[in-house]
Amino acid sequence: MKILIAGAGEVGFELSKVLSEEHHDVTVVDVRHEGLQRVIENLDVLTVEGNATSPHALVSAGAKDSDMMVACTSVDEVNIIACMMAKRLGVKSAIARVRNDELTQKDSPITPSELGIDVLIHPEESAATEIHRLIKRASASDIVPLAEGKMQLVGIRVEAGSAVVNKTLRELAVEYRDGTYRVVAISRRGTTILPNGKSRLLELDHIFVLTKTEGIEKLAEATGHKDDRIHQIMIAGGDEVGRMLAKKLSHDDQNWKIKLIEPDRETAKQVASELRNVLVLNGDPTDPNLLAVEGIQEMDAFISVTEDEESNIISALMAKHLNVKKTVALVSKGQYVPLSQTIGIDSIVNVKAAATDEIHRNIRQGNLLIVKGLHGINAEIIEVEAGKNCEILERPLKNLKFPKGMIIGALLSEEDVEIATGDTVIKKGDRVILFVQPQAIQKVEELFHD
Repeated sequence: MKILIAGAGEVGFELSKVLSEEHHDVTVVDVRHEGLQRVIENLDVLTVEGNATSPHALVSAGAKDSDMMVACTSVDEVNIIACMMAKRLGVKSAIARVRNDELTQKDSPITPSELGIDVLIHPEESAATEIHRLIKRASASDIVPLAEGKMQLVGIRVEAGSAVVNKTLRELAVEYRDGTYRVVAISRRGTTILPNGKSRLLELDHIFVLTKTEGIEKLAEATGHKDDRIHQIMIAGGDEVGRMLAKKLSHDDQNWKIKLIEPDRETAKQVASELRNVLVLNGDPTDPNLLAVEGIQEMDAFISVTEDEESNIISALMAKHLNVKKTVALVSKGQYVPLSQTIGIDSIVNVKAAATDEIHRNIRQGNLLIVKGLHGINAEIIEVEAGKNCEILERPLKNLKFPKGMIIGALLSEEDVEIATGDTVIKKGDRVILFVQPQAIQKVEELFHD
């Protein structure tokens, strides 16, 4: 597929990297020479220096022959106009990253399609949704719902002295034979391991486990976590992500007590007027004295989502030092993600990675249903439907040879959801959940084609 990307920032760079690894024909347009220079030095893609709202720049980038336009600059207006221009020039499909949520509201006088936009991506909404899921499961660092919520991919740390330490996955399969678990990846000292039966779990390993939704509490207990319920939550920052998160939490039936601290007085007033059952305070959420006065030591969760990511990390670390059970920090730089658990923060949410994931999911075609990148792991979780020409139908998995860098984790059939074993047989129409490293994605598409 020929894809035109407007914007060479973090989102555009990461998206270009992933798509070029999947052998798409990618061209990046940006007005900033230094942004394009980073792309040129690191990626095998074409670049055009120019404004994405310029028809001449888009024509030079090959818009007339492109299958898709992805506008992901940091400016909403540029993204909207770039998509409109590209559509007029003949691009078949257009995706725009837009931070303002006016166009997606029910009472909006104009729809994205009327502007030539086929898919509108709202990364702040995606980040707020991800944090909301993490708060519901205090022990998890990552949660990805799969198979309409019947199954979850859970990221969790193996605590010292827990029941699974120093045991192989084969031993654990025997011990938890009545459970529904499959360890699909291990992150150990920054290295991604796709495990087999002989792989042994060590203290402080960060593991990714496929489990039926009802099995999460038992998983938390086995890895040394007591999944205590959260009652009191403090949110630092009332901009887009903080406001959306507070709204989601306040609409739950959990009866959470929520405090939100916002430094800008007008923003604090606006948030307070929108959220009646959230206590909104005007103050500096990085001020230790203010946090102490407002009872940070009594909180069960502290979520820092200001626009200053360094402050978010420092605030979350301070909260963890004060024994807050669950700490979450919002960042935009990918290099901060692998550091999160090393330095003591429970979860890092990357707003730009959320945008990249959502765009990537919409670029994927055919029978690939869900694509989700994972923090600190060089792999993706994919949900794919086995087409009629799938090469591995009607044979036990133990009799098949799979590409390196791919693990089949679970199956969703008409009858049930099951964790994959050597005796599992894939049938036409089954939905298969896989854990795949970037170099194997094209082979996965070939294996499961319609």
